[in-house]
Amino acid sequence: MNAAQRLDATLRDELETLKSRQLYRLRRIVEGPQQTELVLDGVHCLNFSSNDYLGLAAHPVLASAVRAALDSYGVGAGAAHLVTGHTRAHHALEEELAAFTGRPRALLFSTGYMANLGVASALLKRGDSVFEDRLNHASLLDAGLASGAHFRRYPHADIQALRAQLGASAGRTLVMTDGVFSMDGDIAPLTALADCCECKSAFLMVDDAHGVGVLGAHGRGSLEYHGLGHDAVPILMGTLGKALGSFGAFVAGSETLIEMLIQRARTYIYTTASPPALAEAARAALRLVQTETWRRERLSSLIRRFREGAQQLDLPLMPSETAIQPLLIGAAGRTIEVSERLRKLGLLVIAIRPPTVPEGTARLRITLTAAHSDVQVDRLLDGLQQALRETAA
Repeated sequence: MNAAQRLDATLRDELETLKSRQLYRLRRIVEGPQQTELVLDGVHCLNFSSNDYLGLAAHPVLASAVRAALDSYGVGAGAAHLVTGHTRAHHALEEELAAFTGRPRALLFSTGYMANLGVASALLKRGDSVFEDRLNHASLLDAGLASGAHFRRYPHADIQALRAQLGASAGRTLVMTDGVFSMDGDIAPLTALADCCECKSAFLMVDDAHGVGVLGAHGRGSLEYHGLGHDAVPILMGTLGKALGSFGAFVAGSETLIEMLIQRARTYIYTTASPPALAEAARAALRLVQTETWRRERLSSLIRRFREGAQQLDLPLMPSETAIQPLLIGAAGRTIEVSERLRKLGLLVIAIRPPTVPEGTARLRITLTAAHSDVQVDRLLDGLQQALRETAA
């Protein structure tokens, strides 16, 4: 048996273990644009699993911006930002994101994952300390672990536990948290976190991937929702591929912070810049976020409709006032079964299982968008009731 065969034999055993534990993941092929009705593996279905919260991913204004930018810039950026990849489109988007978030500067990254890794690698070293919410996104956890700093996790949203842990911190101290938790849909207690960090001379970073564009009177995210500014939260990360319907991410903060990231964030320095056409799409989306306020109002209305309907049906929804509406089931096997029943009813709701969520908390991650109709939400409620009844023990 050669090396490739030995490796495959070992990996096959691990894959079989995942299958036996109902933790095996599959990809399905989507045809056409992201919208509320999808063709998935050749089958039409209503989509309740997208992060396209404002319904902008297939918006014609964004597509038009991309087409025009392709004529101006071509397709690829060709190099990293620090070489020849930083175009006028990228620079304009950074300036507009800074203005939108109310911060001196913003810096583009290829993804939110790379932005989080970049911040941690630039700001932390051995001898420093990093503290994270236990339910943080994997990218934040990986960033903290990879930084080399002393890494600790505090119980979800538990300010008192964090305060006690911070008492033993050393070196530069960074607290990293999601603004909106991607699997639970709840909003972090940012005011209390900011106060705690101020008392303990720690710095707070918020990953607002699921808040930017959606929360706050102007869509500026979870910080606006809490009435917090740059002074309280010096490091803000946001993504462009969710509510803004495009691709990429950014970090916003002070002039000094951004200059330090340019100098030391390895995931910025050593990565080819994203296509400038996508930066133009994000600029178009940012304008829509600020002018078409009805999208946030519509989304809020649908969230209320769904939760009221779920309460009437006694569905086991977790507490959330955001577009992420988790329905807790518990066992991974049954969660998959309910998801498959829904798919047969023409409803796409993805099952979320460990290790994405803790053992025993498998759930359906239902996401709503401003593009959904009342009728579609009602159809989802009917389907959930039926699928749960049919899979009951």
